[in-house]
Amino acid sequence: MVEQLYGRNAVREALRARRRQLHRLYVSSGVQETGVIAELIALAESAGLPVQRVERQTLDKQLREVNHQGVMLETGPYPYVELADCLAVAAERKEPALLLLLDHLQDPQNIGTLLRTAEVVGVHGVALPGRRAAEITPAVVNASSGATEHLRVVLVVNLAQTIAELQKDGIWVVGLEEDEAAQNFDTTDLRLPLALVVGAEGAGLARLVRERCDFLVRLPMAGQVASLNAAVAGSIALYGAWRQRFRA
Repeated sequence: MVEQLYGRNAVREALRARRRQLHRLYVSSGVQETGVIAELIALAESAGLPVQRVERQTLDKQLREVNHQGVMLETGPYPYVELADCLAVAAERKEPALLLLLDHLQDPQNIGTLLRTAEVVGVHGVALPGRRAAEITPAVVNASSGATEHLRVVLVVNLAQTIAELQKDGIWVVGLEEDEAAQNFDTTDLRLPLALVVGAEGAGLARLVRERCDFLVRLPMAGQVASLNAAVAGSIALYGAWRQRFRA
């Protein structure tokens, strides 16, 4: 299976990470080969990849008119890992685990935003349900500005079952939900080994997932809008958890 990554940041991070099989870099003949483009070509050449110049229309046709920014990278599929691999990273770093669980999010932009934040704050792993959710597609890679290429992502069959497994390993599972029973995020200790669960756009957490969480947290809000979107709320919560740990 060959995937076609696009967007200068996404392609650069895939070339830097070298976690996938890399096949060929395509560059539009109309772009100036300076700055980021020159960096991409140098990274590809250092990895022993062929670099092919093509007409922009060729990339437009291949990528169905997405904003590819004049570059495309042919790669192998995304290198998913196992849940144990994520916990091993936390142990190696001698840090309390910090994981992100996404409960059937489908919008690539929202997923990409959350994964970009997850990478910035040093999340040890991300779990995605393998059904009725967006996986790590080229659109998600682009939306994350390539952060996916540095993250450990697990595809799970059943998120509720995954939560139970994490709890057996001493991980506290915290659901982000606008709920009367939820604790105030600002006054909750998030320095413990933690898995943050962010629900789908609009629907929030699935009932069984919500019931399996050790507790829920909500973001305090002062405005008139009922809630933040999943990507913004999840990013705030991730950054807040990281700040608590950083200060400690």
